[in-house]
Amino acid sequence: MSSDQGSSSSPLLVLHKVAEILGCFSVGEPEPTLQQIIRQTGLPSSTCQRLVQNMVREGFLDRDGDRYRIGIGMVRWAAPGTLGLDLVKLVKPVLQQLRDETGESACLYVRDGAFRTVVAVAETRHVVMRPFMVGMVMPLHAGAPGKIFLAYDPDAWSSLGEAELSRYTPATPGTLELLRAQAQAAREQGYYAAFGERNEDVGSVSAPVFDHTGRLAGVLGLGFPTQRITPGDVPRLGPIVARAAAAASNALAYQNVTHKD
Repeated sequence: MSSDQGSSSSPLLVLHKVAEILGCFSVGEPEPTLQQIIRQTGLPSSTCQRLVQNMVREGFLDRDGDRYRIGIGMVRWAAPGTLGLDLVKLVKPVLQQLRDETGESACLYVRDGAFRTVVAVAETRHVVMRPFMVGMVMPLHAGAPGKIFLAYDPDAWSSLGEAELSRYTPATPGTLELLRAQAQAAREQGYYAAFGERNEDVGSVSAPVFDHTGRLAGVLGLGFPTQRITPGDVPRLGPIVARAAAAASNALAYQNVTHKD
């Protein structure tokens, strides 16, 4: 405590260095090594190593072998920031009902630029599962939820126009033309299913949630391992997800007004 009082700039310098380290983590590179962090930040090795160790100890980062990732503690601290949203409060019962009806994890997503973020989850009770946590950030172009954003939110395209379409698996869409066709299909059927676009063993089925003005408020969807759910299950699950999304829209006082494109 006394060292902080000795120099008013010291805490700010430390926070700046911590921010530089956190800036090394991204959707494209979620698990950098210490050497990668040192190179990217330009910090002295000893300083960077000490800060990273302290960040692991305090829950800002987690360590797995020689790699690091954003800590579960930091995700937990961020979660209350979403709980104040009426969207989350009103839609969460619908997520729980969807989880109970299908047995799979139900998530609510909002868009931030070219990415989508999980803001609420009702997690599956199956032993075999893919974890979905509040605060998870994923690319817009990979996975079913992104197709819904692109189908119903015109601003999503302008955000995506500046982003590189990274290929995560052979199934990841690599061109805007393919994405436009997928978004059109999503709009025509009112839901969309994708398999193995972000992780080869994960699939998703999603549908739009509208607010009282008729604008897209978020995307509701199921996430599941492909060993349990296959494309053959989509004709059954798609309408279920669409009905759940409609129930969520009703909770937001959606009156089936014309969508603003």
